[in-house]
Amino acid sequence: MTLPRYAIVLIVTWGLQAQAPPPPLKPETAESKALIAKASKTAGKLWVPEVHFFCEAPRANGANDPVIEPSKIFDNVYAIGRNSTVVYAITTPEGITLIDAGYPNDVEPVLLDGMKKLGLDPARIKNILVTHGHADHFGGAAYLQQHYGAKVYISAEDWNFMENPPGAGKGKGPATNLPKHDQVLVEGQMVGENFRPVAVPGHTPGAMGFLFPVKDRGKTHMAALFGGTILLPQNAMPAVLKQYIASVTHFKEEAKNYKVDVELQNHPLMDNFEARLAQHKQQPDGGNPFVVGQSGYLKFLDVITDCMNAQLAR
Repeated sequence: MTLPRYAIVLIVTWGLQAQAPPPPLKPETAESKALIAKASKTAGKLWVPEVHFFCEAPRANGANDPVIEPSKIFDNVYAIGRNSTVVYAITTPEGITLIDAGYPNDVEPVLLDGMKKLGLDPARIKNILVTHGHADHFGGAAYLQQHYGAKVYISAEDWNFMENPPGAGKGKGPATNLPKHDQVLVEGQMVGENFRPVAVPGHTPGAMGFLFPVKDRGKTHMAALFGGTILLPQNAMPAVLKQYIASVTHFKEEAKNYKVDVELQNHPLMDNFEARLAQHKQQPDGGNPFVVGQSGYLKFLDVITDCMNAQLAR
């Protein structure tokens, strides 16, 4: 697949996002200020940190960000990793499905150690759903594939992106820690009985989100994870931001159709993740803070749209 020039520029930039400090936002305009005010109104009290992150102070995740305490957040969902880059382990009758596999250097000291602390047997990992083709998401997949026979699912576009990166043939080749080419994610084609992929291109050519059921003290809810979040919109060219906004809109329609009421992120820098983990631990019998309601989840996506439009307006 031949990528347009603007996409290649974005991908190269985003491949470096963990190393470079965030560039400053451009000065506000009357239109961007109005969009930020709109985002704030939409957010209410629930998504105040999200407005601040996306509209005012975006930053990238980092490989040295603090490791979180491995946590059970639903009857069948566990969070492991770093406060900015989380792997979710979901138990099913078929085995364990991971959404993402974290950084390559975090497999044994963070991911596997975290699973063992939670009583999860890595040998039961059946599927790894990689949200997009950056190493902080697929990094551990090759190890898990080799040691436990886990199947690795990535969209066709991002398999190509990983195996034929921009700059290949000019002193740059594919990453050395790639998993063996395996399963392909296709929008609407279920993985197992529970996981529905949704295409959300923009951050990478084949970024994916997922919809899947979770249980909270036996009650079923529908969770969504938008897996291709642009963390530094000031780096993105207008054409890419417009594609990304269209992907958020598409994901919102799917979330509405499937009555999503649980918000999860693989880069939870904007959703008060650590505070919610602490609240859930302190009040395990109270309301689950990750259940935000159907309206609350749609507002989460609306804030992203307003903040991305604010960036375009700058």
